[in-house]
Amino acid sequence: MQGGRSLLVPQVRRGAAWRGVVCGDAAGMFRLVVAYSVKQDSPASGITLRPTNGAQGFPADADTGNHKDAFPDSSLMYLIIGAIVVVASMVGGFTMVGGKLLSLWHVNEIIVICGCALGAYVIATPPKVMKGAMQSTIALLKGPKYQRTDYVDLLKLIYEILMKMRREGTMAIEDHVENPERSAIFQKYPKIAADHHMLTFITDCLRLMIGGSMSPHELESLLEYELETHHQEALEPAHSVQKVADALPGFGIVAAVLGIILTMSIVGSAPPAEIGQKVASALVGTFLGIFLAYGFVGPVATAMENRAHDEGKAFEVVKMALVASLRGYPPSVAIEFARKLLFSGVRPSFQDLEADLKAAKG
Repeated sequence: MQGGRSLLVPQVRRGAAWRGVVCGDAAGMFRLVVAYSVKQDSPASGITLRPTNGAQGFPADADTGNHKDAFPDSSLMYLIIGAIVVVASMVGGFTMVGGKLLSLWHVNEIIVICGCALGAYVIATPPKVMKGAMQSTIALLKGPKYQRTDYVDLLKLIYEILMKMRREGTMAIEDHVENPERSAIFQKYPKIAADHHMLTFITDCLRLMIGGSMSPHELESLLEYELETHHQEALEPAHSVQKVADALPGFGIVAAVLGIILTMSIVGSAPPAEIGQKVASALVGTFLGIFLAYGFVGPVATAMENRAHDEGKAFEVVKMALVASLRGYPPSVAIEFARKLLFSGVRPSFQDLEADLKAAKG
């Protein structure tokens, strides 16, 4: 309280539209709002509110302290382990009851199943999506696109831009936006500058802010539509591969039916042993279709979808920070809004990010 009025009231009203964002970690945002309110209402008071631990002050941030990426770049290892477990479980269970692996190897069945699935995929899928599916599948071997350090760099980039706008005015960043390849700010973060989609998204958002004709609500709605379109496009390769997984059991049945047709054509002239062998061969088609669908193609599609969701988080972080800034929040608070959107595995702690921002501020 200062002068008989609460320091929180102006900021709580101002940030009412953001309650859904801060509800996940109310303590951290409470600290920021109080600190900002003190700074705005009593600049000469000398009061400084900083995050502390336990009973010494406000509750400590739920994030951990200094740590490396919680999930290291080991996606290839997990893919290999998963594939080995799938194959070993099938082979082990089959051989334990006396099964012979060669009885599962029928090239004609593989040609029917995989060939039909590939042809159907080409018919149903636009070339752009097929190319994206190939790229997404290869990307699974490289690990996440954005690690914790990359998110820190992204937040630092946005912070530097917002600070420049706050100090020198909105028009001060116009040259940086129009020529990011020559921008000293963007070139400090080469991985982000090399990401064409991310760079275009950031510069387009900043152009709208430079224009000065859009309200925060209008900009937020526009960016939500753009992100929805981006997410939908990013998920198309995964959805197309999932449809192949859904179709594989059906093509397995096709291969099995073809085998049964061949078997029935020799019922009257072939001995029972030969007929039994051909029936077993036909049933391998059903097995292969189901095994490939649920053991490999389906999981790959799910992994592609998860990767697309993870990559989309970076765009949401940028949107949150820029909209918060347009609503009048200082750069440090706008960046804190953005930090709250990150998953715990890649989210920097409050203290770590604060130190990084101070270093970027120079």
